[in-house]
Amino acid sequence: MAHDSKFGFTEQELIETPLAFRDGLFDGRTVLISGAGSGFGKAMAVVFARLGANLYLCGRKQEKLDRTAELITGLGRQVETAALTIRDADAVDQMIGAVFDRFGGLDLQINNAGGQFAQDAIDFSVKGWQAVIDTNLNGTWYMMQAAAKRWKETGTPGSIVNITASVSRGIPQMAHTAAARSGVITLSKSVAVEWAPLHIRVNCLGVGTVASSGFENYTDEGRESFYSSNPMRRVGDMFDVAEAAVYLGGATGKFITGETLTIDGGQQMWGDHWGAGRPEYFDR
Repeated sequence: MAHDSKFGFTEQELIETPLAFRDGLFDGRTVLISGAGSGFGKAMAVVFARLGANLYLCGRKQEKLDRTAELITGLGRQVETAALTIRDADAVDQMIGAVFDRFGGLDLQINNAGGQFAQDAIDFSVKGWQAVIDTNLNGTWYMMQAAAKRWKETGTPGSIVNITASVSRGIPQMAHTAAARSGVITLSKSVAVEWAPLHIRVNCLGVGTVASSGFENYTDEGRESFYSSNPMRRVGDMFDVAEAAVYLGGATGKFITGETLTIDGGQQMWGDHWGAGRPEYFDR
């Protein structure tokens, strides 16, 4: 089978790599994943399907969703897809309703869809800034609120895992996504308290330099810096993210809410991360 990208796993590896969790862990559960056509989203979809979940997948490109869905049906799981942009609050609300109609409920929502590009902040265009904020922050919120409303209406519990970034030290040349992802983290902490009476847990995964198709958005020099971005001097892989989502989103995380589990090899403490290339000033 083909590579998802030269920076990720082959589809065969996504299916066959041993998992840390037992078979059937998510039997009878329904998981919604945004941005599921490639990268982390595709990997998480396959991992949850391998653990028994039924999947509802959304993303912008139907052909990519179809390929992920084909892998899931090959694993004997039920799957539905919806091509949309999470920037459209009405489309998101309709999709959440469709999930409940199709599967009778929703157990876990994983908000993975997002986008960004490496550039010096002083050069951001208004359009570029707004696009990143609108997708990464606003779109994530539309997904969260729409699901929470359905859980409240149906009187059923729910769990949300937001895929964010390792932002505790900021992210030079990625200031727009640092702003949006930081917003998602503090938003998640806020509603984790508000929604606790509704039995809704809300957590985040703060992801550092983890190899995926998203690596294609950076220059060669930028990608090279990723190996100096943390004290482990390497990058993570998609199973690091997917299995962390299983841990937080499932029964293993039943007493965890408002938390950000950071997966960055120690980047929050030490490292030199320059997605668009290290300025000469810092070589002095």
